[in-house]
Amino acid sequence: MRRMGIGLQMHTVRKELAQDFAGTLRRVAELGYEGIEFAGYGGLSGEALKELLQELNLKAIGAHVSIAKMKADLNKEIEYLRAIDAPYLICPHIAAGDRETPEAWQSLFAYFAETGRRVKERGLQFAYHNHAFEFELKVNGQYALDALYSSVTAESLQVELDAGWVQFAGLDALQYIADYAGRLPLLHLKDFKGTVDGDINTVELGEGEIDLQSVIQAGSDAGVEWIIVEQDRCANPPLESVAASYNWLKRNYLSQF
Repeated sequence: MRRMGIGLQMHTVRKELAQDFAGTLRRVAELGYEGIEFAGYGGLSGEALKELLQELNLKAIGAHVSIAKMKADLNKEIEYLRAIDAPYLICPHIAAGDRETPEAWQSLFAYFAETGRRVKERGLQFAYHNHAFEFELKVNGQYALDALYSSVTAESLQVELDAGWVQFAGLDALQYIADYAGRLPLLHLKDFKGTVDGDINTVELGEGEIDLQSVIQAGSDAGVEWIIVEQDRCANPPLESVAASYNWLKRNYLSQF
């Protein structure tokens, strides 16, 4: 087993961030998280956020940046990440109207290839984060997710695999991790238990249906750099949830190092 970094996708604590951005980052650092994957920057300049991260001894992993923001000003998004020393710019989602047909996906493949080239030129790496909808449609005989990675080179597009969403879609998360070994620097660790309102019911790590220890081992074998905790919706106060998830990792993963 390799020692991978432990990060948090800050969308999990979005309400807390809206109320106290710096204070929430401070609390996340106190819990033990080593890295942050952003989903917004709280209105701080890149310089101010870099100083705060240095103070808290947190590493900026990267950020989830919407396609709309990338299309509006990709250079601005790249320069902000460069300012905070974050190596990854990640597309987190595709709107429903932009993914309904194979032709729509083909257009996305071309856009991702060009975006990844531009991101790479500026010294960063572009990645894509999956949900479950990528497994609802086939393109060129493959699930849309696999067609995407077949169509765009690894140099232009890396994999941020969300193991929870893969299993929720009814596929083998361990096999997907193995399939993208060497192209998978970022692994979202998500646990879930059934559904709520027809959607995935995310729970704290260790409270759901996923064999997390096997997922972590597979990630280690595949060359993952960062395990990133994400809980889409929390039944408990989100900071309590991310504390519980970190403590599970401390007991079941970090304790061996």
